[in-house]
Amino acid sequence: MGVEAQRQAQEGRAAAVGLLRDGRFGTGGARRPVLPISWMAFDAEIRRSHRSGSAGPSGADRVEERLCHPDGRIREAALRNPKAPLPLVAIRCTDWAPAVRERARQVLGEALAADPARTLIDLTPLVLRLAQREQGGWASDLFEEALTAEDPVLTPWWRPAHDARWWRPAREPVPATGEQPDTVLGWLRRSADLPTRRFAARITLAGGLLGVREPARRAAREHDPVAARLWADAALAALAGGEPDDGAIDALLHGHLPIVRAGGVTALRRAGRFAEAPDHLTDRSALVRACARWLVKQDGGDPYDHYRALVGDPARVTPYAVTGFAECARRADAPLLRALLDHPAGAVRAAAVAGLRALDTTDIDLLRPLLDDPSAAVAREASLSLAGVAGRLPAEWLLERIAPDRPAHTRRAAYRVLYARGGVVGLRASTELLTDADPALRRTAAQRVQSLWSPDRPPALPVRDPEVGALLDRCTGLFSEYVMGRMRSRLGIPRPPSAPAG
Repeated sequence: MGVEAQRQAQEGRAAAVGLLRDGRFGTGGARRPVLPISWMAFDAEIRRSHRSGSAGPSGADRVEERLCHPDGRIREAALRNPKAPLPLVAIRCTDWAPAVRERARQVLGEALAADPARTLIDLTPLVLRLAQREQGGWASDLFEEALTAEDPVLTPWWRPAHDARWWRPAREPVPATGEQPDTVLGWLRRSADLPTRRFAARITLAGGLLGVREPARRAAREHDPVAARLWADAALAALAGGEPDDGAIDALLHGHLPIVRAGGVTALRRAGRFAEAPDHLTDRSALVRACARWLVKQDGGDPYDHYRALVGDPARVTPYAVTGFAECARRADAPLLRALLDHPAGAVRAAAVAGLRALDTTDIDLLRPLLDDPSAAVAREASLSLAGVAGRLPAEWLLERIAPDRPAHTRRAAYRVLYARGGVVGLRASTELLTDADPALRRTAAQRVQSLWSPDRPPALPVRDPEVGALLDRCTGLFSEYVMGRMRSRLGIPRPPSAPAG
């Protein structure tokens, strides 16, 4: 469960506790649940409290409590209350008791008939989560059937008592793009809830009325990778089955997500727009760059030549041009990347360091000074490159760079190399940073010290080393007495005189 889901669940449990304690919402900081996971947690907490005997009588007159009661007869009776909250009614549609389940489904069906727009918009996120339960498919099927009805606007069973602003009258023509911004599906496609957006996208695409440009536009705007993939695949399928559409391709090429832009680059081939391929060789995404290299080759060109021209021109070179060049370069091209280590742009220097590492070219004398580079990105890339040869660097020189007077990014980079070096030097650096003023360094140092312990192997430290014993004495707060005793025993280090026997 993610952090946001945990927060919603906690809100639901707090609402249940508040209702059981005070008999109403709004007191003690407990509010009525709103979000899907909050309602599910609310239901579970009410039921748990009753079964454990911790539920008092204060909320017994509230329909919300009765709908979650462990006694099925009480739940079924509560469903006859016209004030029963629809989220709890939807939850009861998955109830294990058939009588409760059938009554809840009748109530939900009536609510959907009376106000389909509001019911679908409000409950779809919850219904989609409930679909994972054994009896949860009924409501999701019902909602999908409502949303895929041939004409849900004029079908009498679906028509609200008054014209709802979510519906578009049938006499009003559908726009050429296929978009109907005032429909229920339009609302669901814009939902902040990701499962709901994906659900609405699938239903919309199943209708097959959007053509080619509208899915491409939606793919370009979408920030959710799953929904974006749905829209992009639909646009590419439409492009493959018809004439090239420059508007749709341009929309894909400007998409937020790499999977969308990559689809646009591949679509350039069928449209005969090979000349645009070099423009995408420097995309920020490796996937898009790979597609652009493929397209250049399809046109008989060599992406290596394009990259080499960019890298060799200090006025035109960009960080992603350097990265792309390293992806198709050879070790003999390392001098070109080394020349960029003096470039005024930190991002270009950092990309050059990463490129040299990709070519498996590590020049210690060249990289050592870069730990002190004013660019944090350069120092980080240098530390990643030097970590593989950390044992060949002077320990004292590295330890000087984690001193408090050094820039924060230099200290982090030097510590990364020291930790990669391991042994007593790595432990010494970690213990020095356990009391550092930088909370991020303190946290990282503590985690790395704790990673020394494994029940399956001894710590990677020298045996019977007095310095190791002294350093472990400074780390006692990170381990239990039992674990510290085991570590000392494996390393042949006696306990300090003040330590109790395990």
